[in-house]
Amino acid sequence: SGIDFEIVIIDDGSPDGTQEIAQQLEKIYGSDKILLRPRAKKLGLGTAYIHGMKYATGDFIVIMDADLSHHPKFIPEFIRKQKEGNFDIVSGTRYKGNGGVYGWDLKRKLISRGANFLTQVLLRPGASDLTGSFRLYRKEVLQKLMERCVSKGYVFQMEMIVRARQLGFTVGEVPISFVDRVYGESKLGGNEIVSFLKGLLTLFATT
Repeated sequence: SGIDFEIVIIDDGSPDGTQEIAQQLEKIYGSDKILLRPRAKKLGLGTAYIHGMKYATGDFIVIMDADLSHHPKFIPEFIRKQKEGNFDIVSGTRYKGNGGVYGWDLKRKLISRGANFLTQVLLRPGASDLTGSFRLYRKEVLQKLMERCVSKGYVFQMEMIVRARQLGFTVGEVPISFVDRVYGESKLGGNEIVSFLKGLLTLFATT
């Protein structure tokens, strides 16, 4: 691509061999390109962002899941979009253009659509996909948002966009296809749905 990059891998003690594979990649590509920064146990998404940001040296940070549900082929499109509109954030969207979701059952699709619809109605965020985590951020914008965000878990992604709008940052969107993980289980359960609704109402009341 001709773009100078590094890959920061945050692994929270997962039992799936992520660290071993990352160590092999580090040997192949060098420790300047593959930065493995593990943590002893699962400490949550928000703190993983902060942890990763400490080691990122570039002006822009792309955040994505490492289970290939987010395909790297979209990264050049994110970069193009950012340059095109000089956006502070470029967010991957499953709900616009030729974006979509593959591998989810009807229940999961309904929950995701319902969550997104409720968010649009209550918060009017000006972005079509609030719960996805495949995004490009200007580094200093990500740092400012992390200082403001208080949510955990599923609500965290949504708060990032809502706070970005509040602070006057610009958001561009790129349609993406999201493919559900092939291995392992999704973490979305009843507790996550309850905490999402609580978080949504808190944001509605405070923004």
